[in-house]
Amino acid sequence: MNRRPGQRLLFEPGLIPPPGCLLDWRDNQHFDRWQDLPCTLCEQPTPMRSHYGEPVHKACAEDWISTHPTEARLGRFASDVQTKRRRDDDHA
Repeated sequence: MNRRPGQRLLFEPGLIPPPGCLLDWRDNQHFDRWQDLPCTLCEQPTPMRSHYGEPVHKACAEDWISTHPTEARLGRFASDVQTKRRRDDDHA
């Protein structure tokens, strides 16, 4: 996975969703409860962080993946690593 210069991986990313699909950001490490920073894509304040700690709204990251499908494959934004679900855990 390629990183931007100066970026460090804060926690393990999972798969990159196809353009038009949603990111699965369930890990609480995506949320900074202490500080809102300007989103790197829309510049509006956000408590959300990517796996690299980059401040970004989840919706902005999903839009970016859709509009930059080739660059998206480099892993700037990715879903969380998915743990195996139990068979009886089928609630929505």
